Amino acid sequence: MAIKEFKFKGKSLEELQTLSVSEFAQIIPSRQRRSLLRGLTDQHKILLKNLEKKDYVKTHCRDMIILPKMVGKRIQVYNGKTFVDIIIQAEMIGHYLGEFSLTRRGVEHHAPGVGATKSSSALSVR
Repeated sequence: MAIKEFKFKGKSLEELQTLSVSEFAQIIPSRQRRSLLRGLTDQHKILLKNLEKKDYVKTHCRDMIILPKMVGKRIQVYNGKTFVDIIIQAEMIGHYLGEFSLTRRGVEHHAPGVGATKSSSALSVR
């Protein structure tokens, strides 16, 4: 069975990496296109420059759009408490970095606390 080749809007990863930012902006969804066509912020430019120098970067730029030249790099994105390690894959192209660094955890319900309800006083306290 053959491995399926990655395609983004009909273009392979090699074709995507040859595109300029404005050309890439024409094939991504409208929200990301608007953001890219307005221009990258200074923080985004610094992040891209650091990614060219090394494969591992820490950042607070959760609103950075994942570009084709970022594929294969390791980025730690701040989630408000810690840095979450992300390895950029081809399927992530066009998404925001913040989508892969969740800021909230799921609620885990346990036994009720002492004094939570009238019935909790009937429970044995461990």
